[in-house]
Amino acid sequence: MFQWLILAVLLSALTVSGYHRARARLDGDTVARRREGSLFLALRGLMGLALFGGILAHAVRPDWMAWASFEVPQTLRWLGLGLGVLTVLAVHWVLSALGRNVTETVLTKEHHELVTGGPYRWVRHPLYTTGLTLLLALGLMAGSWFVLLATVIAFALLRLFVIPREEAALLAKFGERYQAYMLRTGRLVPRVRSGSAPGAA
Repeated sequence: MFQWLILAVLLSALTVSGYHRARARLDGDTVARRREGSLFLALRGLMGLALFGGILAHAVRPDWMAWASFEVPQTLRWLGLGLGVLTVLAVHWVLSALGRNVTETVLTKEHHELVTGGPYRWVRHPLYTTGLTLLLALGLMAGSWFVLLATVIAFALLRLFVIPREEAALLAKFGERYQAYMLRTGRLVPRVRSGSAPGAA
């Protein structure tokens, strides 16, 4: 049963994301992926293939991924399902807040606006937070150490390479406004103490 629930959650998230991204492309300018550079494109492609390929294989042909499976209590699998459903709703909330500023890259659009409403009131990169949470939920539902490990690697790559480059682009675009925004928000989770350094959360 969980293999079909995995597909339902994944396809729901991709449908919601695709809808908002299509609207953003119609309503505003776009940024070509190639402008990120070949290294970024290669890393993005490899991680996407590992994560989504692994998840789809667990759902469609679980026998192919038996080597990556481990025993997960049913309670945790149902918790993963609940988390996945909440994440689909969160994806809609985040992308609705971004509106036409949704971009496929870490670079800013020509007419990019600084969004500080909705979930962006507390977190600078809630889309990454929801994406990682979705992967965690799917990994629990699938009972896959491979998907969970790939999620940890994705978090490390986001934290070390993607987010710093994206924030550098936003600082170049918005200057002191973004610097002030950084001081009152956390990167991936809300800031615990308002006096902590930028990015501490």
